[in-house]
Amino acid sequence: MTAASPAHRFGPTAFQLVLLRRMADFQPDLAETARLRLGASLADQREANKRWQAMVRSPRSRGALARYRSVLGPPESTAARTIGDLECEALLWPLPLWPDLRFEVLAAPDGAVWNEWLVRAAGARGPVLEAPDDLRPWSATVDEVARAFAPARPMEGTAPTRWRLAFAAQGVPCVAEFTYGLLQRVSVGGD
Repeated sequence: MTAASPAHRFGPTAFQLVLLRRMADFQPDLAETARLRLGASLADQREANKRWQAMVRSPRSRGALARYRSVLGPPESTAARTIGDLECEALLWPLPLWPDLRFEVLAAPDGAVWNEWLVRAAGARGPVLEAPDDLRPWSATVDEVARAFAPARPMEGTAPTRWRLAFAAQGVPCVAEFTYGLLQRVSVGGD
């Protein structure tokens, strides 16, 4: 990779700005506060998103897993994982904005990326989720909400980086929406 290539200049801070851009669709105030914590302007965020999209759409792209490794560096940890009949590798990276979470990429044996989202870090304490009021923006991950309110029913998201879960909390029907696996909002009273 040359010094002028987009991936060379693109690192964890710019990657977090890309995540925040999608989260701002639901939580603009939280996303703005986080952007300012990174010391980035709106122009910095637009440029980061532009560079990310260029890397994703490049005909010379080496694939999603290689892109994550070039942007985020070596993963903090890797582990073999079985999901149903499928074998994959889980790669986890820390992101400074969310110290109790990790960005997880699930990759097939051929390197194809099956899923990418935020998950709770091993050993980090997750939230206590018992009632709809416990479901505050950015407080929980998809897995945590699904476990707390089992049986949760996955629903189609509105974009590739979004997930939705339908469940009942204290007998009340709810739908939770997530961006990159992080809770954004909950609709109480049905889908």
